[in-house]
Amino acid sequence: MPRLARWLPFALPLTLLLASAQAVVADHHATKGQRPNVVLILADDMGIGDVGIYNPDSKIPTPHMDRLARAGIRMTDMHTPSAVCTPTRYGLLTGRYCWRTRLKQSVLFGYDLPLIEEERMTLASLLRKHGYATAVFGKWHLGLGVPDENGKTDYSKPLSPGPLSVGFDRFYGIPASLDMAPYVYVDDTRVVEAATDSEPDGNYIRWGGTGYIVGGPRAPSFRHVDVLPVTFDKTVEYIESQTAERPFFVYVPLSAPHTPWAPTKEFKGQSQAGVYGDFTAMVDHGIGRILQAIDEGGFADNTLVIVTSDNGSHWLPMDIEKYGHHGNLHYRGQKADIHDGGHRVPFIARWPGKFEAGKVSDQLGCLTDMLATVAAIVGEPLPHDAGEDSFNLLPAWQKGEAVREAIVHHSGRGMFAIRRGEWKLIFGLGTSGFTEPWGWVEPEPGGPRGQLYNMADDVSETTNVWLEHPEVVAELTRLMHEYRETGCSR
Repeated sequence: MPRLARWLPFALPLTLLLASAQAVVADHHATKGQRPNVVLILADDMGIGDVGIYNPDSKIPTPHMDRLARAGIRMTDMHTPSAVCTPTRYGLLTGRYCWRTRLKQSVLFGYDLPLIEEERMTLASLLRKHGYATAVFGKWHLGLGVPDENGKTDYSKPLSPGPLSVGFDRFYGIPASLDMAPYVYVDDTRVVEAATDSEPDGNYIRWGGTGYIVGGPRAPSFRHVDVLPVTFDKTVEYIESQTAERPFFVYVPLSAPHTPWAPTKEFKGQSQAGVYGDFTAMVDHGIGRILQAIDEGGFADNTLVIVTSDNGSHWLPMDIEKYGHHGNLHYRGQKADIHDGGHRVPFIARWPGKFEAGKVSDQLGCLTDMLATVAAIVGEPLPHDAGEDSFNLLPAWQKGEAVREAIVHHSGRGMFAIRRGEWKLIFGLGTSGFTEPWGWVEPEPGGPRGQLYNMADDVSETTNVWLEHPEVVAELTRLMHEYRETGCSR
C-alpha cells in the first residue's frame, strides 16, 4: 500500500486538530480591532551581503533598508524555497514548494503559461477575502494568459489567467525578467503597447560589455532602464490613493538588481561594487520612496513592511576579486546554487508596536512561511489544502520560538537539500547551479554520494562529513522522503 494511502484514515482527524490548534494561535496573534496593511517588497537577485545592516563591509549604500531594520526585526537564517526566481515567487504567494507543481526545476519564460492554480489560496486571495485592496507592481514571472496555436502565451488576447485570477485587484508590470522577451508592460490583463519592434542581443556586462540584453520582441516605447522607476512610481501612486477605511496589500516584486544591470544616470558611481552595486543602491532608494509614501499617508503605525529577496546574488568569484564586495557574505555559492549563497537571503520586517525595534532573529525561516504568518495576523487558520509548506513565524519574531522542523532547498538545476537544526544534507555532489561544477558530479568509488554539513560549525559548507555521520544522512533522507510523499511539510 502506498505510504500516503496508509495515512488517509488518520488524515481528516489530524487535519481538524491541527486546524483547530492553528486557529487558536491565529486568534491569539490577530490584531485586535485593526487589520494591518501589508507591503511586501521582493528584490530580484539581491544578496544578504549587499545590505549594510547585514554586512558592515558592504560596498553598496543601503540607508533605507538599514533604517527599516533598525526599526523592526531582521532574520539571519531566512531562506528562499528555491535558488532561482519563478519557484520562489510561487512559494512566496502560495506557501507551497514549487517542485510540487509541473515546474520541477528552472524558471518560466515570457511566453509561458500560468503556474499558480486558479483555485489555490494565495496571499492576495486570502487578504482580499478579509476585505483588503490588493495590488502587485513589478515583475510577475509566474506565467500569463491563454495559449496560442504553439502552446505559448497569446499576447493579443486578455492576459488571464494571471495576477487578477489569483487574488489581485490591480497589476502593472512586466511578464518576466528583464532579459526575457516580450519586452512589454501589462496593465491588469492587457498589454499597454504591443511588441511590434525587436530588441537586438546586447553584450554581457560581466565580460566587459555595456549591457546585458537577450533579444526579442519589444514594444516601441519600452526601455529597460525605465522599468524599475516605473515600478516604484506605480507603487507610490497606489499607496497615495489608499485611505484608512480599507486595509491594503501591495506586493512589489522588483526586476532589480537582476541583469540587465540598468541604473539610471543619477545612480551611476553611487557604490563601490560597479554597475551591480549602483543598481542595488537604486533599489534601496526606491524602497525609501515607498517608506516615505507610507509615512506621508499616515499608514506607518499600522503597516507591516517586509523587504527580502528571491534568491542569493548572482555575484561571481571574479566580481568578489575585482571589487572586494561579498554579495552573499561568507556563505558558499551564489544564485541558483544548492549551497547557502544560493538561497539564504536578507529579510527585514517592520510592524510598529508588534515587533521589537532592532531585534535580530536567528530562527530558521522560509519565504513559503508568509502565507501562514499573514493568515495568523488576520486570524484565519489555513485549510489542509493550502500553504502545505508554510509555518506561522510570529512566535519566532515575537517570542524567539522555533517554529520550523526543517526546510527543503532546491537549486536552479534540480538538486534537493534539507536542513534541520545544525545539519544540512544535499542529495548530490556539485553546486547544481551557477558555480562550477555547474551540473551534478559523479561520486567516486567508496566516496560520498552527497554532501552533509554541520551548519553550526561550518556555515560556509567547506567540509563534507557525509561519510562520518551515516545516521544523520539516513534520518534526513527519511524526512525528505516523507515530505515528498505526503505532499506537505507542515
